[in-house]
Amino acid sequence: MPLPFILAGAAIAAAGYGAKKGYDGYQDKSEANEIIEDSKKNYDNHKLVFDKQNEWTNQSLTKLGELQLKIGNDFKEFRIIAEKLLEKLNQTSSKDLNVDFPQHKLDEIDGLALSTTAYMGKIAGASAAGAAAAYAVYGGVMAVAAASTGTPIAALSGAAAYNATMAAIGGGSLATGGFGMAGGAMVLGGVVAAPILAIAGWAFASHAEEALSDARKTQREVNEAVVKMEKGAKQLSKTKSYVDKIYTETERLYAIFKEYFENLKAFNQLVSSQTDTSRFEDEIIRLIGNGYQVAAILTNVITTPLFKPKLDEQGGVVLNDENIVEIETDSGGMQVINESAINTVLSESSNTRK
Repeated sequence: MPLPFILAGAAIAAAGYGAKKGYDGYQDKSEANEIIEDSKKNYDNHKLVFDKQNEWTNQSLTKLGELQLKIGNDFKEFRIIAEKLLEKLNQTSSKDLNVDFPQHKLDEIDGLALSTTAYMGKIAGASAAGAAAAYAVYGGVMAVAAASTGTPIAALSGAAAYNATMAAIGGGSLATGGFGMAGGAMVLGGVVAAPILAIAGWAFASHAEEALSDARKTQREVNEAVVKMEKGAKQLSKTKSYVDKIYTETERLYAIFKEYFENLKAFNQLVSSQTDTSRFEDEIIRLIGNGYQVAAILTNVITTPLFKPKLDEQGGVVLNDENIVEIETDSGGMQVINESAINTVLSESSNTRK
């Protein structure tokens, strides 16, 4: 065969091969683009659901934390007024007036008041973003934590209580004002905080084969992130459900306590104005006693950890090297909600009536 025909045949074959490669490349590129677009939509849809659930959970935690902090502050004022009234009444009464209430219960009430005061004092000088939510997450943990000396926080006072309280929730986070993820990373144990993929920055190589390979890799990463976000959203939803239950019962009990508190403040005004309150002695004692009773129940509710602390063989709370309480996590690495303890304390408190 003459050489020109051979060359022409080779050229046609080469052109055909090139055309096929070009078509294959186009197909691969098109498939890569389709995979990327589908992955973006899949990710965006699931992240929208996750972010919304995280926002709702944070709102519930913030609402609960703000209420708990207010209650702790009111406990402090109630105790001060109660002690002042008892002292004043005993100065003018022929009877020995006192309130029959267990000292260890008073210590627990004082412990809650002390921890909230220390906490609020700390966040006043730092970024308070998410601080109330963080308290709702860790308030109960602070109550069961022990200082490095082994002394319960409720039995501490002054600087010792302040240091133990800060250690219980993690001084590092407080120092940097890092409360923003209280309803996210803290609730989820950090497992779902990371699957935030920079979709806008996704890119693939210029060669079609590499683009398809990269697209499939991206698809796998998105699928993994979606699974985590689905699990995270369920955990956040479950957490919110428990937080809302705790809030509803806490608010109900607080309404009862506030009535005793307001009446006690009114009697304090009478005593301060030198009005003869001898005929009110029994009523004042009743108000103080009932106020303490409700405060003790509220303290029990507030200091029941939202998440389950790790316990050692002796039943003691496990602390890490920084004296921060370790929280139990499930097989997926998410923090375990303290369901049994919460249900028990809410069931017991529900019997409380004015």
